[in-house]
Amino acid sequence: MSLFPNGSRTRGVVEAGVPGWRSVVWFGGLLLLCYGPVLARLARQWIADPDMGHGIFVPCVAGYIVWRRRAELARLQPAPNWWGLGLVVWGALQLFVATLGAELFLARTAFLISLVGVIMTLSGTQTVRVLAFPLFLLCFMIPIPAIIYNQITFPLQLLASRLAESWLALTGLPVLREGNILELPSRNLNVVEACSGVRSLLSLSFLSLVFAYFFDAKVWMRPLLLVLSVPIAVAANAARVALTGLVGEWRPELVEGFFHDASGWIIFLLALLMLTVFHRLVNAVYGWAHARR
Repeated sequence: MSLFPNGSRTRGVVEAGVPGWRSVVWFGGLLLLCYGPVLARLARQWIADPDMGHGIFVPCVAGYIVWRRRAELARLQPAPNWWGLGLVVWGALQLFVATLGAELFLARTAFLISLVGVIMTLSGTQTVRVLAFPLFLLCFMIPIPAIIYNQITFPLQLLASRLAESWLALTGLPVLREGNILELPSRNLNVVEACSGVRSLLSLSFLSLVFAYFFDAKVWMRPLLLVLSVPIAVAANAARVALTGLVGEWRPELVEGFFHDASGWIIFLLALLMLTVFHRLVNAVYGWAHARR
């Protein structure tokens, strides 16, 4: 069977790369039927949770990458691997356990496990390898479990507070830090969870992988930019805290409301700019080292 219907102009090139539309629609429909409530609740969290605002774009970008690779997928010789059924069963059992325990993370990751299992069952492990990157991107549409989120948020709050304290001190502004609270001459600045860097870290890490995929052919650039996105996100949020402290001393009425929201977008755009600069620097060093060989 071909990915394309009979009579398609690609029929002369492709004759059985991946399962036909009927199989895709059938098994895709079964996945949506089983995981529909889980995915619907996930979509509602994308809209309501500021930390997961990027989630709605993740399946769109992953789907576009799959579409770009359609010719490569069509050239593959289908080799169904029945071990994929084991993954489907695993996902079903995990969903059952998650439903009993009201554990959202297990239920959502069960969908990804079942999705990989269906692809492996229909087309084989080679198709899974080709789709490994867009499948990995789908992990970014799932929020971090609360137990992990709480473990990493407070240390990032403290780190952002320390950096903001150092940068404010460089401007000559007296500042005293107690935990995640910065005491300034006219006000106290509380570095809350939203300023810890987790919010921009999730979005920036996703964008770093997408940026490396579309603008750099080197595969190793993707994990490198992913790692670099962590200190960039933390530094950007510390800069936001420091900027808020300076503006609060200069024009206190501007701190709340529009400035608070606008500063978040400005700092995030600055983080993206820093990511592109690091990308150029890495490529420059790589080109220089390659030329010396």
